[in-house]
Formats: sequence, structure tokens, C-alpha cells
Amino acid sequence: MTTDFETVTSKDGTTIAYVKTGSGPVVVLVGGAFCDRGFAGDLTGFLKNDFTVVNYDRRGRGDSTDTSPYAVAREVEDLAAVVDAVGVSAHAFGVSSGAILILHAAASGLPLTKLALVEPPFKPGMVNYAEEYTRLCSEGRNGDAVEVFMTKVVGGPASAVDQARQSPMWPALEAMAPTLAYDATITNDGNIPVEFATITAPTLAIESNASPDWLRNATQAIAQTVPNGTHIALPGQFHQPDPETMAGELKRFYR
Repeated sequence: MTTDFETVTSKDGTTIAYVKTGSGPVVVLVGGAFCDRGFAGDLTGFLKNDFTVVNYDRRGRGDSTDTSPYAVAREVEDLAAVVDAVGVSAHAFGVSSGAILILHAAASGLPLTKLALVEPPFKPGMVNYAEEYTRLCSEGRNGDAVEVFMTKVVGGPASAVDQARQSPMWPALEAMAPTLAYDATITNDGNIPVEFATITAPTLAIESNASPDWLRNATQAIAQTVPNGTHIALPGQFHQPDPETMAGELKRFYR
């Protein structure tokens, strides 16, 4: 992740770090759980010749600060501050909880021109672990919060957690563990908020053909909920369509 970045101050005083790459119409990229502004490096590389690509650290991550108490509306204000800093309006691209954050922003009236969303994790009846993440992190058990996410939410085996604990990435995961409660709060009870049906921006819902059915179903449900929604399925990995293929679709969509 580049150390060269700019900052903007959100409405509640939180400092939000961001970087701009390329030239042309603005596209703001919004990551999901455990994502800092470097999450979409490959995608940025494929888009930067056609767009001004803006990557930012959501609050509590990377070089951005944090302010309590947390609310989804505060993250919408963060995104609004970034958009205001880079232009009057912008296209938006979001992954997972970042996709849901974009939908909340658009429903609130933020001038996002076109929305591209990768697998917003809606699943009615899903267990929300926000309080457990907060409790574990308040006790200094950030690693245990990461384990809850990897096993109970993602559905990975305990052996994968053991391997992750020995990997170079583990300290970064522990550092971002408090923000897991933010992602869980954004996802809420797993139902699609009714206000998303008021979004007028053209919306492209993107799924990976290697993702589980519930994520693919959620993606299709968003395309049906948003009045100007369309849906595509792309080759890729779990929760991650192929970046080069996706970049081609985004170029067509944003143009």
C-alpha cells in the first residue's frame, strides 16, 4: 500500500485517508471487511487509464482515524467527504459490506452517478456478531474476533485460522478487527432495507460464479430491488470476480 496519500475531514472530525490514481471520470472504490485502501490494487491498475480511481481507508483502518460512537450514517458521511474532495459527483464500486455502504449512501441522496456492487452479503436470518466483536476487542482479544469472522461468518475451518495466525498478514487482521463490528452493523439482520428501492442511480450487481448460492442470490435480489438494477455473473474465486474481466464490464457500464 502506497504511503503517499491525501486526507479529508469527515463531518464528525474523523480523518479519512485516500489516494487518487489515473485520469478521467471519478470512480470511488469501497472495500469490505479487512479491506484498507490497497484492497483493489489489480482492479485499480486495469481502470486507471480510463478513470480517476479513488481508494480510501474506511474509518478505523489504515491511515484513517476513528470516532465513537459508530453509526452507518457516519460512514456515509465519510464517503460523502471523499466524493466532495475529489469532485462534484462520482461513480462508485463496492465489495461486500462496502457495496451495502454504497447503497446506504445512494439512498441518502449522495450524488453517486452509477453503482457497481460485488456480492452485498444479505442473508435473511443471519446471526449478527457485532456485539461479540466489540466485546472481544474491548478485552484485547482481537485475534479471537478475527477467528469468529473466519469460522462463523465465512464458514472456514479452524485449521485455516491456525494457518492465518502464523502468516505475515495476521497483525494487520488483528489491527482491523474492531471494524468487524462496523461491517456487521452495516449488514444488520441480513434483510435488504426497503429504502434501497428508492435508489435511482443505474446499478450493476456483480457475482462470482465460484461464490456460494446465498451470496449469488443476494446479488440477484439487489438487482431486482433497485429500479435501474442489472445483474451479471463473472468467472472468479470465492467472493471475488476476476479483476481484469470485471474491469472490462465496469468500463462498459460507467461509460
